[in-house]
Amino acid sequence: MKYVSQGKSSLKMEANMAALLSYLLGFISGVIIYALEKENKFVRFHAMQSIVVFASLFVLNIVTKALPIVGWFATSLLGIIGIILWIILMIKAYQGEYFKLPFAGDIAERNS
Repeated sequence: MKYVSQGKSSLKMEANMAALLSYLLGFISGVIIYALEKENKFVRFHAMQSIVVFASLFVLNIVTKALPIVGWFATSLLGIIGIILWIILMIKAYQGEYFKLPFAGDIAERNS
């Protein structure tokens, strides 16, 4: 689904670039962009989705490291999933696409 992301965000940059930057450092950049962006729903959506997705992966990574034997495999799998999501989400945000992941996208939509 395409979303009109033309114009500037309240961060004085193009909305698609601000949305991309919300994924750059995972949930950390998501929190920063979400806190600073006051007007643009597209940017706020991507920032909140970044927070939900990458904070969840961070917590899951910590939990799986504590598991004996399967922990190594699960942690490796989460790392691969995280990198793939990171790339896809940045590309979709830059293209101006309202790319909504299951669960995380619903939370982001309600809070943007």
